[in-house]
Amino acid sequence: MSTSPRAGLGYALGAFGLWGVFPLFFPLLEPATPLEIVAHRVVWSLLFCAVLVAVARSWGELLAVLRDRRMLGWLTLASVLLATNWLVFVFAVLAGHTVDASLGYYINPIVTVALAVLVLGERLRTAQWVALGFGAGAVVVISIGYGTVPWIALALAGSFALYGLMKNRVGRTVGATTGLAVETLVLTPVALGYLVWLHASGAGTFGAHGGGHSALLATLGIATAVPLLCFAAATRRLPLSVVGLVQYLTPTMQLLVAVLVFHEAMPAARWWGFALVWVALALLGVDGWRTARRAHRLQRRTDLDGPPA
Repeated sequence: MSTSPRAGLGYALGAFGLWGVFPLFFPLLEPATPLEIVAHRVVWSLLFCAVLVAVARSWGELLAVLRDRRMLGWLTLASVLLATNWLVFVFAVLAGHTVDASLGYYINPIVTVALAVLVLGERLRTAQWVALGFGAGAVVVISIGYGTVPWIALALAGSFALYGLMKNRVGRTVGATTGLAVETLVLTPVALGYLVWLHASGAGTFGAHGGGHSALLATLGIATAVPLLCFAAATRRLPLSVVGLVQYLTPTMQLLVAVLVFHEAMPAARWWGFALVWVALALLGVDGWRTARRAHRLQRRTDLDGPPA
């Protein structure tokens, strides 16, 4: 495969574009409940990953991860967070709260910055503190306007930010396919047990609503793995700053789907809340760009002058 930045941009657009249209896909799976959809997503994702591992002949890497207790522990925690994120997102879409879901992925970078301070002990620059303030202000504005805390957005942002933290602990030693295979493998006994119980009780939808419905449930494995693989390919070909900018395609598309296709309400409190989040993201983006530019200049100066004696 091409290793050019242009190819990397194509992979990034593919990953975030697919995630952006997910709200259009999940309603097609009704009358399956969010929990049943997530259970099928886990099982079919594992099967699809097993096929990819077999094709790539990477069984050795998979077994090495399973034998490493520390790495397996981090991936187990990651799998719980991933399943939580999936469940909240599917519930949000099917319950008519796609706008809240898009808000969650907009504020995810802000929550990630907060975790860097609280968990990793990192020091923030002034612009990052101001961005955190705007993010907190957005939550307050929406909470006051609605009379309730936007728990869907906070749950999605928090679970995905913590998921990223767990993956950071693993590092780049585990490939995207192997990581997802281990995460779904950990979750499969619970998911499969739930699906068996659901079918035995007569409440399961697989096989009970025609072949088309069953086929759509089975495609959850492909729908889950393909954007993750595209994302992994993009991060290997593009600077992280570029990937960070392209990632906002996902919540933007989700917001457009919610407003233009699902016709969800956007009262003034939501618009003000989103505006504060967009200001925070702009601050983080500009600060990140300036920091990267300074680091690049310093590196060029070091390359030209040589290291200090």
